[in-house]
Amino acid sequence: MARLWLLLLASLLAAAGSDAAGIGFEFHHRFSDRVRQWAEARAVPGASWPQKGTAEYYAALAHHDRALRGRSLADASASELTFADGNATYLFRSLGFLHYAFVELGTPNVTFLVALDTGSDLFWVPCDCQQCASTHLGSIDLNIYSPGNSSTSQKVPCSNSLCDNQNACTGTNSSCPYTVNYVSANTSSSGFLVEDVLYLTTEDATPQIVEAPIVFGCGDRQSGAFLDNAAPNGLFGLGMEKVAVPSILSSKGFTSNSFSMCFGEDDVGRINFGDKGSSDQQETAFFVDSRHPTYRINMTGIVVGNSSTEMVFDAIVDSGTSFTSLADPMYTYIAETFNAQINEKRYKSESNSTFEYCYELSPGQSSFLVPIINLTTLGGSVFPVNDPVIILTGPANQTVYCLALMKLSGFNIIGQNFLSGLRVVFDRERLVLGWKNFDCYTVDNSTALSPSYTSSHTKEVTKTGSNAAQAPATNPSSYSPHSKTMSSLSPVLLMLSLALLW
Repeated sequence: MARLWLLLLASLLAAAGSDAAGIGFEFHHRFSDRVRQWAEARAVPGASWPQKGTAEYYAALAHHDRALRGRSLADASASELTFADGNATYLFRSLGFLHYAFVELGTPNVTFLVALDTGSDLFWVPCDCQQCASTHLGSIDLNIYSPGNSSTSQKVPCSNSLCDNQNACTGTNSSCPYTVNYVSANTSSSGFLVEDVLYLTTEDATPQIVEAPIVFGCGDRQSGAFLDNAAPNGLFGLGMEKVAVPSILSSKGFTSNSFSMCFGEDDVGRINFGDKGSSDQQETAFFVDSRHPTYRINMTGIVVGNSSTEMVFDAIVDSGTSFTSLADPMYTYIAETFNAQINEKRYKSESNSTFEYCYELSPGQSSFLVPIINLTTLGGSVFPVNDPVIILTGPANQTVYCLALMKLSGFNIIGQNFLSGLRVVFDRERLVLGWKNFDCYTVDNSTALSPSYTSSHTKEVTKTGSNAAQAPATNPSSYSPHSKTMSSLSPVLLMLSLALLW
């Protein structure tokens, strides 16, 4: 079997490099669509895949990545770190369309599957639970952390500088309590802070395990969306505050104060701590509010297909929000301009449906044209939206596609879906956001991002295993704690309504 997959990989590499100007090749994970299509077209014996989107599928990918840990998949340098289980991240469509990663904590080490959220700060996992989500995800059992079972666990006293809830302390030496209330209705995590070892690995040809003491939340009580499969095994805060893991790693000298996330269009991505990006990436400065620092950037214009406008607004780049949300006039301009350039018939959705602009596909239709959407950032860099639509299955198996954009009031969020196909660098030293088109696998990472000069591109309707979702009936949301400015939405109902067919 190993020889079979080596031959398959060699064939793919030859095909990828046959028309290149120089010598180069691409990496594809064993269960990628490219490999699947190659094997199915040739009826490769013994070629089988776990059902895409299941816990078993991502566990198999994690095992595959661990076996390949010595290979540099993202042009990483020796100063970069990633999780000990590998730098791969996985988009769970059944768990809120967010990217997840496997992390190891404590002594002996225990593995957790955590959602990656640049819109919040505290990292927490379920711990000595009084009220937590189910520990079963498909056929995989999720773990619960317990300070008493780890020889390296230490309590974080109220006197610690990372304790932000000192008003709830019973004394300076008592354990620091925490409570985080998230934007989603009645969604929170509470417990107390602990310090323990997070296992990381260097990203080079001879990787070495790094044991990094970090502070995180021992979450003994969750509520709301966290009890309904939204981040059921923990939330990994990647925000700007000092309690966030990137802040702790840089303050202790483990990495530089920067990290990157790659959002693959095949639902597999990468995360690297200490990654400062590349010279050919596009960039724009962060607009930092010292009272509540977030990854906020400024926009100066919008391009939709053959139309463009100057429009000044700011938005938070938040991997913890499933779908991009914009206020007016930005939402209306994009939606109506997009709608004016669509050939398909508008789908009449219910008034409470998630997305307002949806379109019917004819029986047997295998592709459709989508207007290009680009955002112009302060300084002139172009932020491309590679995949602005989602394919859904409506009543009577009617296939529709929707502009995956939501209308909100008073704030704007660049959510996970608008990050697809990009390697995004959160450079906290220089206070800039960097990005470039990237597939998350190619070793040669030097292709510069160029603005798109065409007004539309073709979107394929792939039905292998079916990549469509049942049309959701309610609004999805973010898990990020912007409660000072954001109104409540409901990812709980999103989880219940997205009956995915993967």
